[in-house]
Amino acid sequence: MRSISRFVFCAVLVLLSLLVGVRVEAQVAASSKDAEVEELRQTVRDLTQRVAVLEKQLNQRQTVVNAPAADGAVVSAASSSLSSAVVAEADATSMPVVADATGPVGAVNAQSATAAANAPGSQALPLPAQLPGGATLNYYFDGYYGYDFNHPIGRVQYLRAYDVLSNAFSLNQAGVVLALDPSVEEGRRYGVRLDLQFGQATETLQGNPANEPRPEVYRNIFQAYGTYVFPLSKGLTVDFGKWASSIGIEGNYTKDQMNYTRSFWFNYLPFYHMGVRANYKINDKLSANYWIVNGTEQSEPTNSFKDELFGFVAQPTKNISWTVNYYLGQDNPDVTPVSGCGTPVQPGLCLAPITPAPDGKLHIFDTYATWNATPKVTLALEGDYEVSRVWAHAGPGMSSAPKHVIGGAGYARYQWTPRMALAGRTEYFSDRGGLFSGTTQALKEFTGTYEFKVSDGLLSRLEYRRDWTNVPFFLTNRVGVLSQNQDTLTVGLVWWYGGKQGAW
Repeated sequence: MRSISRFVFCAVLVLLSLLVGVRVEAQVAASSKDAEVEELRQTVRDLTQRVAVLEKQLNQRQTVVNAPAADGAVVSAASSSLSSAVVAEADATSMPVVADATGPVGAVNAQSATAAANAPGSQALPLPAQLPGGATLNYYFDGYYGYDFNHPIGRVQYLRAYDVLSNAFSLNQAGVVLALDPSVEEGRRYGVRLDLQFGQATETLQGNPANEPRPEVYRNIFQAYGTYVFPLSKGLTVDFGKWASSIGIEGNYTKDQMNYTRSFWFNYLPFYHMGVRANYKINDKLSANYWIVNGTEQSEPTNSFKDELFGFVAQPTKNISWTVNYYLGQDNPDVTPVSGCGTPVQPGLCLAPITPAPDGKLHIFDTYATWNATPKVTLALEGDYEVSRVWAHAGPGMSSAPKHVIGGAGYARYQWTPRMALAGRTEYFSDRGGLFSGTTQALKEFTGTYEFKVSDGLLSRLEYRRDWTNVPFFLTNRVGVLSQNQDTLTVGLVWWYGGKQGAW
């Protein structure tokens, strides 16, 4: 009975989400044009009256400024501030007139302008989004409720990057992003980026003691790097610091992805790197990339080898983008943590050498392409191959046998209406040697996503996903009994606010 009730609950949740989206769309489409026009006229009248009052106050203050006064500097500052307020009000007055008065955007602008005109002078300041010098401050919150129809023990969903729990209201991530992009046109060749992150995504992305010596030092710093654009030909952009990996088509911020959940490949490929990266723009359609970094998901290295990436990004037309990456690395550590160092060292830095140290190499071949087929249809493909060895030259009792993973993913998105979209993803992941899952198997998944944009800065997604494989692997509600499939239903909500435009 509990299984039936939970299924009914999920079905009702699906229907309610769809009905809410359709109902809101219907309300927006059925709004009266005459009512909107009248509302805009009233807005103009209200703002005209407000501007008249502000201008009267401005004239009075200017009269005081022209008279002799010991505190004239203070009065002038107040006058200048009020003048700025008048300009802002005048700009607000013009906004609804320029906007389309017959569409939902015009109605939203009119309501915003009316609220601004009627707001008291002592209203609370909004969260800062623009900082001096062109920098932006941005805020992000991402949460979900997921349900696994296997009813797994402990409510654990295997091989999921962010949606790791079933039947739980969960925080995927909350974050703050400070961004200052270089602008050669404005005479600024430098930039800086800082992403602070908290929640499940932090636990997923930010390393572990098996992968780097002191992951807790960098735990909540998802990205932190500085940028400089050298005046070489069409531009050589160099970054130094820690940044999100661009190996693989999917990224961290849900609002910029087609689906809510992440693919197997996102969960497997590197999340971040620490080092130096360079991008050289050859021409308007082709650029080359080079990285030299500590390792894969290593803020601090575990060996002396420095990993490298060679790649390019081509954009033959404005609707097509193609990325190719080759990554050469060495993931095996040459030291191991010990205790009882004779001299004082910081926690995590008491290490002993591994002799002989594994010297096997890691090779990643990654490519993906995106095609905006029409203004409403976007298609994308990704292909990946990785081979890894522990030893380059095996000695007695050692093995240089490689482990492989190979596969890819396909994506499609249809922008149904300005607020609603449908997206799908299908994926294949051949895990030979268990590099990803710990078991040799052929993993597959399909994901279908319904998206409803509640407003600017608030996105909801309803998603069904099915994972399946050729061996029993996924948890069930019975101890020792595994399933070859994992079906989930997820509702995700994403809020964001800030001055940064486009993808984060």
